[in-house]
Amino acid sequence: MRQDRWWLRAPVLVAPDKFKGTMTATEVAAAIAAGVRDGGRSAEELPVADGGEGTADALLHALGGDWREAEASDALGRPIEARFAVLDDGRAVVEAAEASGLARIPEGERDAFAASSRGTGELIVAACEAGASHVLLAVGGTATTDAGAAAIEALDEARVDPQLTVICDVRTPFEHAARVFAPQKGAEPATVKRLEKRLAAFAAKAPRDPRGVALTGAGGGLAGGLYAHRNAKLVPGAPFVLDTLGFDARMRAAAFVVTGEGRLDEQTLEGKAAGEVAVRCRQAGVACHAVVGRDAIDDFSVRVLALDGLFEAGDPRALRRAGAELA
Repeated sequence: MRQDRWWLRAPVLVAPDKFKGTMTATEVAAAIAAGVRDGGRSAEELPVADGGEGTADALLHALGGDWREAEASDALGRPIEARFAVLDDGRAVVEAAEASGLARIPEGERDAFAASSRGTGELIVAACEAGASHVLLAVGGTATTDAGAAAIEALDEARVDPQLTVICDVRTPFEHAARVFAPQKGAEPATVKRLEKRLAAFAAKAPRDPRGVALTGAGGGLAGGLYAHRNAKLVPGAPFVLDTLGFDARMRAAAFVVTGEGRLDEQTLEGKAAGEVAVRCRQAGVACHAVVGRDAIDDFSVRVLALDGLFEAGDPRALRRAGAELA
């Protein structure tokens, strides 16, 4: 009976990733949590991320800090205003997608071979000039496959040498970056082959060869370039973010967990934040429900995730209704 009373008093931990292209993780968490509260339960909002877009927002939400703006270049070299975050603990968070992101380039203008990571380097420089000596770099969502060569050039020109932790949204090694990701960035088969040759030439001349090393292909090889030339530490995105947010302790203090993402599919188990949340809950014996924009997962993956409930909800009103039903 005492356990039952604890369960009723304990908060529901709402820990979703973004619904890509429609809602940020913070917006998704707020909508679900509002529904949970409508149902008479308390809710703790903990937006999560995996090293792609939204990583800085998730870290800011949990750890405190503020956004800063800086002049930078987009992936085609055009001047833009982009953001980076400075956490209360003094670390900075830069998302490569803020400056070098694919979403910044209209589909008809995408050029996978010309796309440059220089703007990401410029944001790292701006973070250093703001006083940060340790930069967390989330590399997902780039338009680039230049191995971070242009970002490294920007760092060299500014003569800055921060401690770099690269938060990777994929485990792909360097030599597969062009084949696996460049087609998504507008590369035709012939361009993919040119990119593969360029990456191979870069690796052959690097002070530390990134080929064959997991995570080095993230960000179109940006992770590998910084690993090779700047001794960057590479970390898997979802586990790093969850550990930094203190997820495990919050999970164990919760009555149950609600996670989610825009599309639940076989990729969910390959490093995505929602998959990491579900697996940790399963291992700890904590109930986990998922609220997703679209359920496209196969039966095997469903069994691995061992979800206690699965809801489809594609807009804030539907997310709120799902939260109320869960409460």
